[in-house]
Amino acid sequence: MDVILIPGFWLDASSWDDVAPALVQAGHRVRALTLPGLGSVDADRHGIGLRDHVDAVVAAIDEADGPVVLVGHSGGGAIAHAAADARPDLVARVVYVDAGPLGDGGAISEELTAVDDEIPLPDWSDFPEEELRDFDDRLREVFRARAVPEPAGVAHDHQALTDDRRYDVPATIIACAFPSEQLREWIVEGHPYVAELAAMRDLEFIDLPTGHWPQFTKPAELARAILSAIDGIGAVRSPGR
Repeated sequence: MDVILIPGFWLDASSWDDVAPALVQAGHRVRALTLPGLGSVDADRHGIGLRDHVDAVVAAIDEADGPVVLVGHSGGGAIAHAAADARPDLVARVVYVDAGPLGDGGAISEELTAVDDEIPLPDWSDFPEEELRDFDDRLREVFRARAVPEPAGVAHDHQALTDDRRYDVPATIIACAFPSEQLREWIVEGHPYVAELAAMRDLEFIDLPTGHWPQFTKPAELARAILSAIDGIGAVRSPGR
């Protein structure tokens, strides 16, 4: 299976370096992406928007030999969802790593403040405590040293979706900072945060208790969770599915 790894904000393809080898060893063809504007701290990020990142993932799908699995971390989950909307017949599954699908008209993170058309990595005090679980001082230093400012348009642009067949694409949520039980409760309650998630017709959850960056805090466990999602083994369906 072709597996396309989509990083979250402030990260490039190398953020998957401790996860990808296990996927390759399992026999999958793995491609980790560095999205436009994230190639280096010195890259030009002016004018890069959400659609540019979606188009980069769609291009990777079109270049694959067959159906793909998209794995999107954090903000990369919204990008994966839009790519599945663009190519619903070519995406075998979307795996959301501490992430979820972003509905039409939504923005990934409008609250993030841009400076000169880019968003630098905020201070750690700006992140919820749950997201920083297992993220010790060493990992925080490593992350900050490698972080690349995010193009502001990616965070602030509104999602544009057009094909309801995206709801037929099987999806797996790897729940980290918040447990799947919480997400299932929100679905039952009709919480707007999970409205797009609730519309999915083939939805599974895998719990991986840690912070928001499991590719750093628990890479081996994350690789096993992704393989489980690909194989359709070890997941728990949400109520009513």
